[in-house]
Amino acid sequence: MSWTREQMAERAAQELRDGFYVNLGIGIPTLVSNYIPTGMSVQLQSENGMLGFGPFPYEGEEDPDLINAGKQTVTELPTTSFFSSADSFAMIRGGHVDLALLGAMQVAENGDLANWMIPGKMVKGMGGAMDLVAGVKKVVVIMEHSAKNKDGSVDAKLLHTCSLPLTGAGVVDMIITDLGVFNIDRKGGGGMTLIELAPGTSLEEIKSKTEANYRVALKNN
Repeated sequence: MSWTREQMAERAAQELRDGFYVNLGIGIPTLVSNYIPTGMSVQLQSENGMLGFGPFPYEGEEDPDLINAGKQTVTELPTTSFFSSADSFAMIRGGHVDLALLGAMQVAENGDLANWMIPGKMVKGMGGAMDLVAGVKKVVVIMEHSAKNKDGSVDAKLLHTCSLPLTGAGVVDMIITDLGVFNIDRKGGGGMTLIELAPGTSLEEIKSKTEANYRVALKNN
C-alpha cells in the first residue's frame, strides 16, 4: 500500500511551521492547503500576487478571480493580501519565503531538480520554479516515486544524475513520494537518506524503484 496523493500532501503538511510563508507548486503540492494543522498560522504565497489564501472552495462558492499558481480556485481569508506578480517575485527572490513545496519529474541524489520541461514536448513556460529554488529557504519535492510509461514499463525518478533540463542544481532538501520520505544533505554533502516508509512499503520495493544512491536511517513511527 503506497500513499495516495492526499496522504502525500498530509505528510508534507508536517513540514509546515507556525509563522511560515509557503509557496505551493502545481499538482500534489496544492492539496497541502487542505491539511494545515488547526491553530497554525501559515501564509500561502502564490506567484501571481495572492498572499495568505485558504483551502479550495466548496462547489458553487468558487471565485474565478481567486486562483493559485495552478489556476485552481482558492478561498480568501481575513489576512489575505493582493499585490502585483512583480512584488510577488521580489518576495521570492529576496529570500522571504520559508518553504516551497514543488512537484518534479526527476531529482538527483545531490539535490538537482528537473521539473519544468521534457524536450520535444510543448510547455507553456518555465513558471516560477527557477526563482523559487534559488530564493526560498527550504525546498520539498512531492511526487510519485516512479514514472509509468504507456508500454507498462517504469522509470525511476530518483536518479544519480537528472537526464532532463535542470530547474536548479543542488536545491532539494526533502523528497516525499508515495513510497517514503528522503532527506538530502545538499549543503553538508551527506547525500540522500531514506527516513520514512509509507505503510506497507518495504525497503526492497524502494530499492527496486530507485536508481539514486541513498542511506537508510528510518525514524521511529
